[in-house]
Amino acid sequence: MVEWITAVITSGGYIGIALLMFAENLFPPIPSELIMPFAGFVAARGELHPVGVVAAGVTGSLLGAIPWYLAGRWLGGERLKRLADRHGRWLTASRHDLQRAENWFNRYGWLAVLLGRLVPAVRTLVSVPAGVTRMPLAAFIACSAIGTLLWTCFLTGAGYLLESRYDQVADWIDPIAKAIVGIIVVSYVYRFIRWPKAP
Repeated sequence: MVEWITAVITSGGYIGIALLMFAENLFPPIPSELIMPFAGFVAARGELHPVGVVAAGVTGSLLGAIPWYLAGRWLGGERLKRLADRHGRWLTASRHDLQRAENWFNRYGWLAVLLGRLVPAVRTLVSVPAGVTRMPLAAFIACSAIGTLLWTCFLTGAGYLLESRYDQVADWIDPIAKAIVGIIVVSYVYRFIRWPKAP
């Protein structure tokens, strides 16, 4: 994965970064923890400007978050609950789980979006309840932009400071990213197996 991300950034520049971050939000197993540090490393070599790198990362991330928000808004809470009633085992979420999440999000929505953008995997999922609870689009984008900017600056800065040592760090970041994906998959399988059978 490291080699592929490297190739896209090297050949695509700012557009490549934006596309990778867009894809990362649609498909969480592509980790920003690999994308933005390498983009920062490329900036440290003088091939890209750090501000442009951050702007490209934030733009791609926000564009990737909006489809999930719109999907949540289109589905709505009741439709999601009916899906949970029918396919709760596959979704590993019950009507009760969704209602509890909706109640929590109604109370802490803006903070959940802002902080959620700082957490791997959650940064994608948090867009759905924002849409379901009909959080205003402007507020969703504003909170997402703040959280995304903080995260993107941190990762880009880390890559910029690491500079020539990036390759060494990538050797252990890549396995960690794969391990996170593995944990998510195992957790899903465990919840699926343990899901109560319909009477």
